Amino acid sequence: MRSIRARNSSGTPAPVSGQPPALASPVIMNQDWRDLTFLHWTADPQLLERFMPPGAHPDTFEGRSYVGLIPFRMVDAGLGRGPGVPWAGTFLETNVRLYSVDETGRRGIVFLSLDTDRSIIVAGARLAFGLPYRWARMRYAETSEGVHRYETRLRWPAARVTSRITIRAGAPRKATALDEFLTARWGLHVRHLGRTRYVPNAHPPWPLRDAEVIELDDGLMRSVGLGNLGSRPPDHVAFSEGVHTEFGLPERI
Repeated sequence: MRSIRARNSSGTPAPVSGQPPALASPVIMNQDWRDLTFLHWTADPQLLERFMPPGAHPDTFEGRSYVGLIPFRMVDAGLGRGPGVPWAGTFLETNVRLYSVDETGRRGIVFLSLDTDRSIIVAGARLAFGLPYRWARMRYAETSEGVHRYETRLRWPAARVTSRITIRAGAPRKATALDEFLTARWGLHVRHLGRTRYVPNAHPPWPLRDAEVIELDDGLMRSVGLGNLGSRPPDHVAFSEGVHTEFGLPERI
């Protein structure tokens, strides 16, 4: 079953599918997401409503919504379908995100924070798209045993907030219905210049692996108003070597 990008008058959510619809607009940028860890916690959707931009609401799976903490490497981000921008197109990132559905039925993501070690990305993404990027010191390391370590320390605007995540990647797995709900997201919702916009994207299905959390000491979720959610073990964990993705023009909702 393929997702439905088209608007519909009923607002019925589009079906979840691991296969993206074709982008209906020109590609404005492309990038690789590499060595990505998915950590998710269940949450009451009513408690997440306050974070949603006008026109969007928390999306749910079996009556629950989810909060994601996602560290990864951004590689070779470029304009259009062109090559990656030297230096500025490759960086580390960790984001805190929620899952949304808008009044036209399009499922997406709402970012509460996106932390990166490139200050130029922070300035550019905030100005061009209104995305809540923050500047941080970040480190990533991988061992031959499949252990991945991510470290973040915010520099601006909330200094002294830190995050340490260590996982061990395991065997490949076939995506479950929950995996697809959390990863088959073909756009994001963001409030910018007084309007809520939907930015579409397309990429191949995520190649997922089982993963074991070895260390988790996170202050990023607390820093965006989610309290002590990260003090308990996550309800969903996965790892992926990554995908190549393309973004279309922002659309008004």
